[in-house]
Amino acid sequence: MKILVLTNLYPPHAVGGYEERCRDVVEGLRERGHEILVLTSTHGLSTEKGDDNVHRRLWIHGFYGHPWRSIFSLFQLERHNHRVLREEIAQFQPDLIHVWNMGGLSKSLILTLQQSGLPLVYDVSDHWIAQSLRADVWLRWWNGEAGEGAARALRGFLRLTGLAGLIKKIAPYGAWEEIRFDRIYFCSEFLKKITAKAGYSVAHGAVIYCGIDIRNVMTRPDSPGFERLLFAGRLSADKDPLTAIRALGLLKKWGTGPWRFSIYGRGEDAYVQQLHAAARELGVGEWIDFGAVSRDKMQQLFAEHDALIFTSAWGEPFALTPLEAMAAELPVVSTLEGGSAELIRDKVNGLSFRTGDAEALAEQVIWLRDHPDERRQMVLEGKREVLAQFDRVTMVSHIETYLKGSVNRG
Repeated sequence: MKILVLTNLYPPHAVGGYEERCRDVVEGLRERGHEILVLTSTHGLSTEKGDDNVHRRLWIHGFYGHPWRSIFSLFQLERHNHRVLREEIAQFQPDLIHVWNMGGLSKSLILTLQQSGLPLVYDVSDHWIAQSLRADVWLRWWNGEAGEGAARALRGFLRLTGLAGLIKKIAPYGAWEEIRFDRIYFCSEFLKKITAKAGYSVAHGAVIYCGIDIRNVMTRPDSPGFERLLFAGRLSADKDPLTAIRALGLLKKWGTGPWRFSIYGRGEDAYVQQLHAAARELGVGEWIDFGAVSRDKMQQLFAEHDALIFTSAWGEPFALTPLEAMAAELPVVSTLEGGSAELIRDKVNGLSFRTGDAEALAEQVIWLRDHPDERRQMVLEGKREVLAQFDRVTMVSHIETYLKGSVNRG
């Protein structure tokens, strides 16, 4: 198949796991013989850039440090993005368009995609449909949901003079009901449910879980003790490392320890200082090491610790760090927020605790320490499940099957 991939960001100009997953799938599909062109934004560049495989031509609006534009300036952006999309479709002539994250991109591009008549497949691994689609400034303006009296007067003038129709041909707009997701898959049932709850018709959508590269997994060596805890992730309130620090304070209060707790990640200075202050106040500052590590060093981190503490307090679509830890035979203690509830089964393949409950987390850490045989069985089951169900090769196979089925429907 000839596949045009449309996404807001693409490595190396990326901010997180969505873009890395997109690249992994693109490379996996190329290995299977498919011809793929990626159309993405100029984010991270000063001008447009393209090679045989990746064209960085689209403009971002408002996200990732890009400015928010007035409606007149926004028209220029919308016109540019639609022109680029039409050019790329005409030149590449794909069999299918594979749409990934559109955060910061013109959501009205969906209307041009629908007008193309080509099979469209949406990969949804975050909340961009559920939370940000109806926040699109261009579509909100034309639907009368943005701007005050002057905006209403301008819309009326444009429609009365026929200019609105001319603009619509260059930079489409339309009612929310015109946007459809006939072929769509999600990275978790949770994400599918919240998208449906937001009012979108996606009950027919498939679920294809994220996968990891099991070829790079290093089995963690057995450790005679149990004292080294790990948090790895963004340092922010929604990831909630503060609850882990409070749990450590309780462990000290209960007379256990000493423990070693590594907190690896980056965040806003104010929040990081709050974490340091909490550690000092609870008297566990000497037990905690703060640091940062690149993604390619995670396996080494897993090997150096006795448990991963995953305290996420928001609706994670489907987190990869617990998967990677389980594959490495590192015990996982996790909340059940979002897609994590579809992975973690308490005392079967991991341990769970109530979000924000430091005491429950501390009790689970003690249970892990005091039950080495059960811990070992739990770890082995977690690894077995990851290798059987969450291998990246398996994920790409499921996606390829879904894409082929989408083309054959036409």
